[in-house]
Amino acid sequence: MVLTKGFAVDALYPRVLASRFAECFRFYDGLLTAVAGASLVKGDEAGPYANWDRDGEAVLALLDREMLTRVTGIALGSASEGESGGGRDGTMLVLTVDDVDRAAAVAAAAGGRVVVPPVARPEWGPTCRTAHLRDPDGNLLEIQSY
Repeated sequence: MVLTKGFAVDALYPRVLASRFAECFRFYDGLLTAVAGASLVKGDEAGPYANWDRDGEAVLALLDREMLTRVTGIALGSASEGESGGGRDGTMLVLTVDDVDRAAAVAAAAGGRVVVPPVARPEWGPTCRTAHLRDPDGNLLEIQSY
């Protein structure tokens, strides 16, 4: 966990990108709360976002695929399409950092590809800033700060 602007956030966690948000919400809510001992922290089956924690640590976040595409303009690949992310766009890693611009520059210099440059996302949080990248193998990564 990282302390950012006075509050703790998880440094790295997985996010499932759901086409059928309500159904996925019910699936993960049941599985994570009954089996993994996690608790729903935010969201409900109406979406577009939900997350579960266990002992104060992120276990999983769920995000509506259509919302992510609409907001970022990222063309998400699917297993049937085999495009964009090579069928890997069912999940996205999220990395919380202090400086999104610097992190995006370092990632690009290390072989990543910036697909959405750093931008303010006040609709996701008053001080939220994100960038979206693909690693050298095409996996999607969101870099964020709050």
